[in-house]
Amino acid sequence: MTSVLEDPTLERHFKGHRDTVTSLDFNPNMKQLASGSMDSCLMVWNFKPQMRAYRFVGHKDAVMSVVFSPSGHLVASASRDKTVRLWIPSVKGESTVFKAHTATVRSVDFSPDGQALLTASDDKSIKVWTVHRQKFQFSLNQHMNWVRCARFSPDGRMIVSGSDDKTVKLWDKNTKECVHTFFEHGGFVNSVAFHPSGTCIAAAGTDSTVKVWDIRTNRLLQHYQVHTAAVNGLSFHSSGNYLITASNDSTLKILDLLEGRLFYTLHGHQGPATTVAFSRAGDFFASGGSDEQVMVWKTNFDQVDYSEVLKSHKARTEQPQPPPHIHDIPPRSPHTVRQVPRPAVPQTAAGQNSTVPHSLADFSLTSADVAMRDPVHAPPAPSVGATQPLEKQTIPPQLANTLEHIVGQLDVITQTVSILEQRLSMTENKLREALDNQQKITLQVRPTD
Repeated sequence: MTSVLEDPTLERHFKGHRDTVTSLDFNPNMKQLASGSMDSCLMVWNFKPQMRAYRFVGHKDAVMSVVFSPSGHLVASASRDKTVRLWIPSVKGESTVFKAHTATVRSVDFSPDGQALLTASDDKSIKVWTVHRQKFQFSLNQHMNWVRCARFSPDGRMIVSGSDDKTVKLWDKNTKECVHTFFEHGGFVNSVAFHPSGTCIAAAGTDSTVKVWDIRTNRLLQHYQVHTAAVNGLSFHSSGNYLITASNDSTLKILDLLEGRLFYTLHGHQGPATTVAFSRAGDFFASGGSDEQVMVWKTNFDQVDYSEVLKSHKARTEQPQPPPHIHDIPPRSPHTVRQVPRPAVPQTAAGQNSTVPHSLADFSLTSADVAMRDPVHAPPAPSVGATQPLEKQTIPPQLANTLEHIVGQLDVITQTVSILEQRLSMTENKLREALDNQQKITLQVRPTD
């Protein structure tokens, strides 16, 4: 290792929900965080201190899942009221709604290209929709019980789903067929996710375990029993080297996938930790719990130079291994688990946020963050001790602000046009129905010869 390992730190927390937080997702632009709750509300938290949070009200029952579109222009929410809503994450909070299932919608996800929506429900089905006009595409129906979670693969070609039938299923989006079923879980499957490389999947369930499979060989790679209660959520780090989990035992666990061991145990929530999510670049992660709080953490430990780790591993195996893939490496020797103590979290008024000493600022991305997002096109890593400038320092502040304003206005115009198209479509449908009814009435009153 050529750089110092640092522990995760609690950077900020938000309090505004009135019930358990069920789901979290970072806006790809790193300016917002969305959260869903059993209180039927969707909250969008703005990281700039002067901006207040947005509370979006529209669902008639608990919000079970939230996710930003790849562009960050939309937020999708799934609810116990059987609907899915698409929101514009601005102060107006405009949304469109459609009934997606005949029972609770547990999960919603955007395809990598942002053109499709994936939903999973207590009606035992998984459905795919177009984002534009929310047109139904097809349904996947082989699960025998509630489907808790479904996710697209990074290339959008595969779908993974987890169910209360204790199985994890892998689907081919093009053929609409189940290509494999994993039966290893001893309880309900609460959460599933694809590894960033697309070659592996992870699942967590009520049996307190986390499992990782290689979908090329359908082989169980790793099996973790680090929690003492049901595991509610999980999220891969963008490097593919770490997996974070949230459990009813009130802890977050960070797993080192390269070494196959528990890396950190984080205490912060008072009661079950219900959801957790890494940011797209992996430099931050957020957690939510039954204590109604949303916590934002700075990762820190992901700043280690992994080139040395990879070189040593290649030397042992004498076979080149690309960085994004999980290696089936058993623990080498007992390790001391780093435990981050429970932070003292100040209470704030509902709907407001408080900032701990280290501010998140505006989440400025360095080239190191770009490297974690796209290792193929990333610039070379700097040498140890080298100062790495921020990418946006090359643009004058006035020009940057002007461009940001223009982009924001274009986003608003784009979403306004989309909403107008949807309303025009609804008007066309109503007009068609009215014409059909008029023709029926004309036929009924036409005199007979």
